[in-house]
Amino acid sequence: MAQAIEAHDLVKTYGGDVKALNGLSFSVQQGTVFGLLGPNGAGKSTTVKILTTLSRADSGSATVAGFDVASQAEMVRRNIGVVQQGTTVDREATGRENMRLQGQVYGLRGRDLEARISELLDRFALNDAADRIARGYSGGMERRLHVAMALINQPSVLFLDEPTTGLDPEVRADMWTEISRLANDQGLTILLTTHYLEEADNLASQLAIVDRGNVVAEGAPEALKADLRGDAIHVELAHAEGNGHVTGALEELGGIREVAVDGRTLHARADDGARAVPVVLQALESRGIDVASVSVARPSLDDVYLRYTGRTFDKAEAEAEEKTR
Repeated sequence: MAQAIEAHDLVKTYGGDVKALNGLSFSVQQGTVFGLLGPNGAGKSTTVKILTTLSRADSGSATVAGFDVASQAEMVRRNIGVVQQGTTVDREATGRENMRLQGQVYGLRGRDLEARISELLDRFALNDAADRIARGYSGGMERRLHVAMALINQPSVLFLDEPTTGLDPEVRADMWTEISRLANDQGLTILLTTHYLEEADNLASQLAIVDRGNVVAEGAPEALKADLRGDAIHVELAHAEGNGHVTGALEELGGIREVAVDGRTLHARADDGARAVPVVLQALESRGIDVASVSVARPSLDDVYLRYTGRTFDKAEAEAEEKTR
């Protein structure tokens, strides 16, 4: 199957010493929803800016819809739609006026443009609000209008950069349904960036996990989780313990692997989690380590992230927030 997006060894540095991308590479097949999953600051938005010709990589190469993003930028722009984190909706214009202006940017005019506007307003359930000033739209309505605007030129590739950030859970679920429908009904290639594990799991048929400017794992979400084998064991300790103290209690236990401690939380893997829990608890108790709670679960994308980066997704998010302060 042809590749709608190809990125090879992308490097991007800001301010001389902040490396946003560090040799990032991945490819996206036509007609798929591809997720770039990573915490804030991982390099996802920088990647989208390069692929949509809004920024240039320091080195590396990329093509979108068969066109080179550096030497054929105009052709790339004609074949893509982009929904950025910040809205491009003019809140002092009506929904229909926003759509019309977006279409005119792409050279659409007359009946063809008006027909396309009507089609998209209907598709995104915005007909009743089409002639109202966008300032009065709810967050979900404004985001639907934003996506509709990105589709006005009938792109072959749609970029959605954190499309549900700030939306309440019900509106987010509605957006998931619409994104899935776009891919299934129209065969549109969609590149989705997100820091929501559940969103990536629900929407992406293929996924690249991005950490510190590089892809650390790639594949179908179910395949990535299946590679972990067995169950995830999560133990909440009563008190923070030194890593060596906790891991030392478990290192000689058979069938327990990938032991990691994050603050008061112990993570480990076992082929049979239910059978392993009593053994783990006994080993911790023998070392005087008190346990507050324990749970067993099937592998999740958070477990995948932990395996490939050595820290949980929540911890990576916290690190990113700390850097921005």
